[in-house]
Amino acid sequence: MKLTLATSIAAIAMAGSAAMAEDQSGDQVENESQSGAQRHAGAGATFVNTDGEESGTATLTGTESGVLIEVEVNGLPSGQWVALHVHENGACNPEDSFDSAGGHFNPTGQDHGYLAANGPHVGDMPNQYVGSDGTMRAEVFNSMARLDAGESDVNGRALVIHGGRDDYESQPSGDAGDRLACAMIE
Repeated sequence: MKLTLATSIAAIAMAGSAAMAEDQSGDQVENESQSGAQRHAGAGATFVNTDGEESGTATLTGTESGVLIEVEVNGLPSGQWVALHVHENGACNPEDSFDSAGGHFNPTGQDHGYLAANGPHVGDMPNQYVGSDGTMRAEVFNSMARLDAGESDVNGRALVIHGGRDDYESQPSGDAGDRLACAMIE
């Protein structure tokens, strides 16, 4: 039993050291054979409100099966559900009420909404709740989005928060109301 435990510990130690190697300067670097799941692409975004003032941030983390989006935005209508979408253009001009962000990001030509027969599309995400302090805090996983330069890559696009909830079926945008905050994904 002791020999088996010692052998197992040695095997784990060797596997751990195989994931790291030393470069010529003596610094540890990732081994090329490290799995893609352990190397995550990332992006960030800073929200501005309709007055052009910073109102929050988002951090995007790419995974093998989609993008995790962590969002915190303040100055929103308190105590209600609002829509959060990925829009096609990475432009957030408050002077045009964020029309510069274009429509929803939809590279595959699907209908809008989780309840639509031919939906959803990449830009669709679930409604999020704004707390009594006017701040929306959320962690949303979008399984259709990517951060890998492919067709569904959301880098260079915009995150938009609308004034109402998405009904998940009205075309082309879920009847979600005015655009209240916008952030370019970089």
